[in-house]
Amino acid sequence: MIRIMPGSLAGLSDWLRLRQQLWPDCATDDHQGEIRQILAEPRRYGCWLARAADDAVIGLAEASLRHDYVNGTESSPVVFLEGIYVAPDHRRRGVAQQLIEHVAQWGKTLDCLELASDTSLDNLVSQALHHALGFEETERVVYFRKRL
Repeated sequence: MIRIMPGSLAGLSDWLRLRQQLWPDCATDDHQGEIRQILAEPRRYGCWLARAADDAVIGLAEASLRHDYVNGTESSPVVFLEGIYVAPDHRRRGVAQQLIEHVAQWGKTLDCLELASDTSLDNLVSQALHHALGFEETERVVYFRKRL
């Protein structure tokens, strides 16, 4: 049995651990600052943690409310899935689906009509997960820059 709980200070160490697994190149201090920001602005950011029957935290979903244009969407505001992670030993058991359902419900309470997300062109695992969760691909983008 999986329970989905909002992220909180009580689960801070587990939340941080999952973030570090999802975004390993991000410094611990940066993770902690982002967690504080999420907790400080609950109408702008949301986090949900999945707990297994033994109370171990095995999954994470973070989302934000975006009012700016989000590629591929037609409405505003939009709930944007900033990140989703399920521990490898617990994948393919519906944990990500349960997390997404909580993200979607949060978006509905904020009058959102769409849930959006993105991933890199080379992250085929994430693309497959998004499709499995019911997302439809809307566009592919290559970003450019020129140093001045």
